[in-house]
Amino acid sequence: MFLYTKNFEEQKAKAMEGLSKALAEDKVDEDIITLLEKINALENYFTTSSCSGRISVMEMPHFGDKVNSVWLGKWHREVTVEEVLEAVGRHSIGQLWFLVRSPILHVGARTLDDAVRLLNLAIGLGFKYSNIKSVSHRKLLVEIRSTERMDVPLGADGELWVSEDYIERIVAIANDQLRRFKGKLKRLEEEVGKL
Repeated sequence: MFLYTKNFEEQKAKAMEGLSKALAEDKVDEDIITLLEKINALENYFTTSSCSGRISVMEMPHFGDKVNSVWLGKWHREVTVEEVLEAVGRHSIGQLWFLVRSPILHVGARTLDDAVRLLNLAIGLGFKYSNIKSVSHRKLLVEIRSTERMDVPLGADGELWVSEDYIERIVAIANDQLRRFKGKLKRLEEEVGKL
C-alpha cells in the first residue's frame, strides 16, 4: 500500500510560516537552524518542532509536573559548575532536579517511504529512540530522538542533598552527553541532503 500525506504542500507552508515566526521571535535553538533549513529545503519533508538538546536545573512541585515547574537554569550548550550552582542557589520550594534532554525533531513526510527513509538515516546516525510518531493520510510524522538523558534529584524545599563535588561530577557527565548528541546533530546535518 502506498501511503501519502493529503494536503502535504498546505501543511508544509503552514509549518514554514510557524518556523519563520519562531525565528523572528528568537524561539529556535541557534545551533539547529542550519539543520532545519536543510530538512525544509527537501521536497518531501518539513519540520514541525525541534529542540537541539539541553542541560537544565528545574524546580518542580513534584516530579513530572511540567505545568507548574520553574526553570532555574537552561542551557543548549556546555555548562559550567558555577552556572549550575548559581541556578541551584535560586531553589526554594518543591523538588530540585538536574536534567539532560537529548535533541528532538518532529518532521512531516510526504509518503510512508519518505518517512522510513528519514527514520533509517536517523537511527543509522545514532538517534536510536527515533520512530514514526503518526501514520495516516492526514499526517506522516517522524520523531528523531537520541538516547542521552539524565534525571538527577538534587534536593527539596531549599535543602541541597548533594555536595558541590557531586554536582561537579554530574556536570562533567552532562557536558559529555551534550557533546555526544551535538555531534550526532552535526552528522545528521551533513547527511540529510542525501535523502
